Amino acid sequence: MSDTLADRLDGIVHAETQVHDGGVDLTAAEIRVVEDPGRVDFGGGELTAAESAPVETEKRDPDDDYGWWNLDGGQYLLSYNETLTGEDTAVLQPRTELRERGASHPTLFTDSLGTVPLSMPTGGIRLKENARVSTLLPSP
Repeated sequence: MSDTLADRLDGIVHAETQVHDGGVDLTAAEIRVVEDPGRVDFGGGELTAAESAPVETEKRDPDDDYGWWNLDGGQYLLSYNETLTGEDTAVLQPRTELRERGASHPTLFTDSLGTVPLSMPTGGIRLKENARVSTLLPSP
């Protein structure tokens, strides 16, 4: 079943690592912080997007290919390297490795991969670019 789901994903960073019997792990492409609030109203006529800015990464060594996000406790917006196509719904959930370090995002039933709210623990977390942070599963 994960092969069918993997076929619906574009942008997989490393299929041998990400695709497994339980689903497909998704990787972090960008972390943003909300700087100015958006608005949600009853009818949608005053609906506006929140203003956000990317959180910059830092490399531990100048020769490193990828940097790290040094995230303080709080709320962020997570974007993935992967995109999901097709109409069937899939289940998006945080990986155990993320949850066990106090970070999480909501579990969603979705047919696309948009921005996901990401919660960090009070002490924060260090997250590497392209880290596997979520798992996409076939919908039951």
